[in-house]
Amino acid sequence: MLFDAASVVLTRGVCRWAGVPLDEGAGETERLARDLVSMVDGFATAGPRHWRARRARNRQEERFTRLVEDVRSGRAAAPEGSVLAAVCRHREATGEPLPAHTAAVELLNVIRPTVAVCWFVAYTAHALHLQPNQRERLRGGDTAYTAAFVHEVRRFYPFAPFLGGLAVRDLSWRGVSVPAGAMVLLDVFGQNHDEELWGDPYVFRPERFLEHAVERDELIPQGGGEPRTGHRCPGEGLTIGLLEALALRLAGLDYTVPEQDLRISLRRIPARVRSGFAVRDVRVPSERTLTAV
Repeated sequence: MLFDAASVVLTRGVCRWAGVPLDEGAGETERLARDLVSMVDGFATAGPRHWRARRARNRQEERFTRLVEDVRSGRAAAPEGSVLAAVCRHREATGEPLPAHTAAVELLNVIRPTVAVCWFVAYTAHALHLQPNQRERLRGGDTAYTAAFVHEVRRFYPFAPFLGGLAVRDLSWRGVSVPAGAMVLLDVFGQNHDEELWGDPYVFRPERFLEHAVERDELIPQGGGEPRTGHRCPGEGLTIGLLEALALRLAGLDYTVPEQDLRISLRRIPARVRSGFAVRDVRVPSERTLTAV
C-alpha cells in the first residue's frame, strides 16, 4: 500500500535527519508513522478521526518530552547540528530553556508535516497511473519538467480545500469589512482550479508551468503570502524537494496496479485516494539508471 509505505519511509528519513532515535526492531518506526498520519488525518474534522488524532498527539508529545528530558539529563545523546539538539539547547530571551513539552511540540512540528508528504506521494502515483505518458517524460531526467510535474500535482490534487485564520485587526478587502477576530477562509481548491488563472484547470497538464513561471500568490496549495509574514507553510520548499525526488523514484519503478477504488472524495479533509493506492510486483529495471535520484 503506497500511502502507508511512503509514510514509513518518510518517518524513517526525517527522524534520522532530525536526530530522533527509532528502535527499528521493535516496530517503533511503523507505530510513529501511524500516529503522525493520524495527526494529519484528523485536522478540520470531527468524530473518530479527530479523537484518534488527539490520542496520537498526546502519545507522541509524551514520548518526545521524555526524549528531550533524557537528552538534557545526559541519558541520551542528540547528534550535533540536529533538530533534536537545537530544540533541547534553545534558550528564550530570558535565558531560560524551552519547557520540555514545548521543545517536544517544536520537534513534532518538523517531523509531522514532513510525513504528511505521503499524501502527495499517493497523488503522484495516481497521476502517473492515469497518464502513463507522464512516467516516460519523468524518466527522461529533465529537471525542469520534474519541477513542473510536481507543481501540477500540488495544484491539481485537493489535499486541503481551504485554510482558515483569524483577522488580527479590522480591515477592508474589496469593499468588504472584516473585523478583528473574524474567521477568514482561503479557498485553496477554488484558487488552484480558477479558469481565469489556469485556462483548463481540470486537465492535468504539467506543461503549464513550463509556459508560465510559478507566481507566489497564484499557486497556493500550502497557503498564500510569504512564509515569514503570511499564512503559508514554511516547509513548502521541502515538500517540493521531496516530491521531485520521490516522483522520479516512482517513475523509475515498474509495478502492477491491481483493481481498486482510486476515487478521491472532495468531501474528505484531507482528501485521500480511497484505496491508499495498492501496487504489486514492484521492480527496478536493471537496465535503467536514474541519475537524478
